[in-house]
Amino acid sequence: MPTSLEIVSPEKLLLSRAVDMVVIPAAEGDMGVLGGHSPMIVMLRGGTVSLYDGDQVTDKLFVSGGFAEITTERCTILATEVRPIADVSKAEAEKRLAEAEANYEAQAKIGITAEDAALAAIQSARAMVEAAG
Repeated sequence: MPTSLEIVSPEKLLLSRAVDMVVIPAAEGDMGVLGGHSPMIVMLRGGTVSLYDGDQVTDKLFVSGGFAEITTERCTILATEVRPIADVSKAEAEKRLAEAEANYEAQAKIGITAEDAALAAIQSARAMVEAAG
């Protein structure tokens, strides 16, 4: 049973279509969502969203983080940044990782809240480097 997938950025609706399955980078680990899935809201870490038609991956998108709302009929991804994997440059991803690591070092001196946000940026940048191949 297909599920309706919507991917939304802060600016606009980026994608709306039926898929057989979507695999999302949930904070606790990658998670497959099929039609009829139990309703839940999950936090997303930086990583790859894979869209399936049948047993074939048709599209891969990089998300830097956000949330996913899952119902029995729909999966809505609310992402801070979304881009096709083909548009992810390894050089850009490595630069983002270096900047995030430098920011983490600076924020660690300020306090735990700033340190947590900086660590999340590092994890997202590492996922982008991996996605870039």
